[in-house]
Amino acid sequence: MTNSAHTQVVQRQFGEQASAYLSSAVHAQGTEFALLQAEVAGRSDARVLDLGCGAGHVSFNVASAVGEVVAYDLSQQMLDVVAAAAQERGLTNVSTVCGAAESLPFADGEFDFVFSRYSAHHWSDLAPALREVRRVLKPGGVAAFIDVMSPGSPLLDTYLQSVEVLRDTSHVRDYSAAEWLRQVSEAGLFTRSHSRQRLHLEYNSWVERMRTPQAFRVAIRELQQAMGAEVREYFEITADGSFSTDVLVLWAER
Repeated sequence: MTNSAHTQVVQRQFGEQASAYLSSAVHAQGTEFALLQAEVAGRSDARVLDLGCGAGHVSFNVASAVGEVVAYDLSQQMLDVVAAAAQERGLTNVSTVCGAAESLPFADGEFDFVFSRYSAHHWSDLAPALREVRRVLKPGGVAAFIDVMSPGSPLLDTYLQSVEVLRDTSHVRDYSAAEWLRQVSEAGLFTRSHSRQRLHLEYNSWVERMRTPQAFRVAIRELQQAMGAEVREYFEITADGSFSTDVLVLWAER
């Protein structure tokens, strides 16, 4: 699939569901928000890039502590939701820009922080996106990446990627911690720390949020039930299809 074709898939998938992501508890809540807020505390002069901002939850959580937040996403309809929500909340320092992670329309060293949450698995190519993150960061700038993480095991990885793409055809890849560490290093960033969290996903809201077609929902449930005990136990798959998955929180510096 070409980058332009993938862009069209992403825009179609998320444009139609933009408002659902604003109200999604999975996206609006998370212990990582406190970490992001602590990182920017006392930096009222800072510029923050919310990369792959989705419905803008990162932007909304850090805006009051910094000088400016640029909410950046491939979906203009998502950005329209962000702009409206920012206005409603009185966050006048939040602006929106549309574009791809692999080609950022910003000058070198524009940002003190680049934060990305639950976006990287949609990027068509992680490597150039990470190089772009390094480019737009100031020397000494900080990046945080929060995303669903592959366990690294071939069996568990194959299962995870399968259900992800059945649920959402704009999915590209959930990377393992080892893949993240290698690619961050190759992009010229220094990994300060990384940790693993666990995220519980309620099945019905998970598929409803993306309006997953019924045939694909059936395929997900059939696959869940057909897998062996190792997969069912690792992902804590329950009778109604709900499950838990790993999330990586990685901090890097330029």
